[in-house]
Amino acid sequence: MNNLKRLIKISLLALVVTGTMSCTQKESSTSASKDAQSDNVVSTRLGNLELVSGYPSKEAIEKLYDERDFQRACQIHTWALPMIGFHGLHMAQRDQLGVKDGDVALFFTLEDKAGMLTPNVTTFYEFSFWNLETQDPLVVDVPAGLTAGGVLDLWQRPITDIGQTGPDKGAGGKYLFLAPGSKMVDAPGYRVFISPTVQIWFATRALDPDPIKAEEILRKFKLYSWNDRNKPNTTNFVPVNGRKWTSSHPTDITYFKMVAEAIQPEPVQLRDRVMYGMMASLGIEKGKPFQPDERLTKILNEAAMVGELTARANAYSKRFPGSRVYEGKQWEYAVMVNLDQEDLNYTQIDQRASWFYEAIGNSEGMQGKLLGFGQVYLETSRDKAGNWLEGAKSYRLRVPANPPVTQFWSITLYDNTTRGLLVTDQGTADVSSRQDIEVNADGSVDIYFGPTKPAGSNKNYIKTTPGKGWFPYFRLYGPTEPYFNKTWQLEDIEEIKTK
Repeated sequence: MNNLKRLIKISLLALVVTGTMSCTQKESSTSASKDAQSDNVVSTRLGNLELVSGYPSKEAIEKLYDERDFQRACQIHTWALPMIGFHGLHMAQRDQLGVKDGDVALFFTLEDKAGMLTPNVTTFYEFSFWNLETQDPLVVDVPAGLTAGGVLDLWQRPITDIGQTGPDKGAGGKYLFLAPGSKMVDAPGYRVFISPTVQIWFATRALDPDPIKAEEILRKFKLYSWNDRNKPNTTNFVPVNGRKWTSSHPTDITYFKMVAEAIQPEPVQLRDRVMYGMMASLGIEKGKPFQPDERLTKILNEAAMVGELTARANAYSKRFPGSRVYEGKQWEYAVMVNLDQEDLNYTQIDQRASWFYEAIGNSEGMQGKLLGFGQVYLETSRDKAGNWLEGAKSYRLRVPANPPVTQFWSITLYDNTTRGLLVTDQGTADVSSRQDIEVNADGSVDIYFGPTKPAGSNKNYIKTTPGKGWFPYFRLYGPTEPYFNKTWQLEDIEEIKTK
């Protein structure tokens, strides 16, 4: 009997242990199944990516490569902005205006400059492009007088200023530009520079307030090959004469086609080798045709638009430090990129992208750091309340008395999508101290903006377009000490409420 009881107890204990083990095994099996499921499916911003024994599935591989190519294309878009600004202007001048390399285009009126990124309306411009390999070294013979400009490389880095802010200090002189890798030449009477890039751009403005004198001095510049220096050809000047053109950046795959074109004649610079590696994965390489397939074309079209909008955000809502001019106000420095586009430990990607999305050109004179010379560029895209500037609303800007300039000041309005001049049937996009403007009794100047002339406003009025955002550049030519020590400060643009 006792043996029977003992046997029953042992059997019951076995059942309990077996049941417990069975439950443990089931739980373990369920847990293992869950772990296997989480190991084999990874949730990401691309959706669920399936793994097979740790390897990405065929579908996951396609998603990952598409995302890699898209990300690289977006970064290439930001990186390439200064080069595309150069190349876009070059192609527009050559193909739309018929101005050959070595010829000089003349821009006088608002209509002449309408296709340009953020030009001023007050001064006359002249531009020329040159290829140092196909056209030999370039000589620029600069006349003495009131001009300011420079010669820039493909990345819009100034090789040198010329004119008032250059080494000639407005006295004029001969400048010689050699191709990358050239040996320095003995050229008495010339200022000699070796360009980092094959393609270069000559640009200058005339500062004389008399339009006749301004045009005369621009036509005194001479551009010719160093090999023709003993008997130089006559420089060919081509006035734009109001013809329609544009150099705004493409927002589709054309952007990347332009990148592929622009790099072909150029040596690869050390700082750009990683980007060239990224471009190679997209089929953009030196010495090879760019022939994207259907998959890549779709990706690059989307990346061009996302790149465009990223550039817009970076320009109009800056997140890099030091961009605000005055504490508690909306005005920002438009030019935050150094001349060589380098900071202490890195290349200024965001700073240069902000400026070269909006504008073209850079020079010592455009840095806003020269007392009594050069230019200051202040910009804003928001009113005093921090709201975007809109074409359907009315605004007022009060310019305090005694603006700190040796030459003149101006405010010019631009379309925030094209960055070109805000063109309306008014036929103007600016107000400047060189115009016949209305001045208040205390010396300040009120300027008004809106789709219709606001009630109670004066003649200092610039028309805007409903449905279009806009932003201004406030320029100071020849800034003086009150600008630099900020004892003179520009007021914010204030919305005028209308019924």
